[in-house]
Amino acid sequence: MAATSTCALRSALCALCLLLLFGGCTSTEGFLERSVAVNGHFYRYRVWLPPHYSKIHHWPVILFLHGSGERGDDNLSQLTVGLPLVLSSDPDRYPAVVVLPQCVADQEWYGEMEQQALAALDASIEEFHGDRTRVYLTGISMGGSGVWYFARHPQRWAALVPIAGEVVRQSDDPFPRRPPPGLMQVLLAPDPYGVLARDIGKIPVWAFHSVDDDEVPVAQSRRMVAALRAAGGDVRYTEYNGVGHDSWDSAYQDPRLALWMMRQKKK
Repeated sequence: MAATSTCALRSALCALCLLLLFGGCTSTEGFLERSVAVNGHFYRYRVWLPPHYSKIHHWPVILFLHGSGERGDDNLSQLTVGLPLVLSSDPDRYPAVVVLPQCVADQEWYGEMEQQALAALDASIEEFHGDRTRVYLTGISMGGSGVWYFARHPQRWAALVPIAGEVVRQSDDPFPRRPPPGLMQVLLAPDPYGVLARDIGKIPVWAFHSVDDDEVPVAQSRRMVAALRAAGGDVRYTEYNGVGHDSWDSAYQDPRLALWMMRQKKK
């Protein structure tokens, strides 16, 4: 989903504050820099290592997809919102390796951006001794849409946590680039929600949205959750009231989410 100017401005201000902060201290501690090559292009990303990390253990792995306001190539902006803020303030909350790719400007989480995110995930699993039976996918806003889109690869995920994401674009909100054929086949189906629900199958899903979201209509999550339930899926849904588009702050700070996520394991 393409962000409105209000959402983009808010995220840009947060990113500016973080960049100024990072200029004077070591606030990136715990967020390692890495890069991956895809189709001849190099993409930088970050990896969070939990306290007391050791390669002796196989670790759960979380792939986090940021929103539209954090796009770019600074490899910092994706740390300014959502899950990375909780990792910094409460490092023990999510005892997992967390992979944080960055979508470039004027693109979204499909096509080559999907490829680079999955390549970063695979590289991190290999380097940091990740457990492929406990790989979790979460994202916010544009990244929440990415969660639904990446769900087309059900063999990868132990659980999905989409927050304020949409499936079907609004008529006045075109894709910046044409999605790849596999995704277009889903989106052009008579019932794209049902198609995605069948692709997701029994993967546990916990979706979040706010009823007063003025960026992405709450009906998007409601329809996707209804499709999952109709297909016999394993789905939870939390709907807030009064938090607007930024429902991820409440979601990631909820201790029940971290506990639920860490309990899921691919069968």
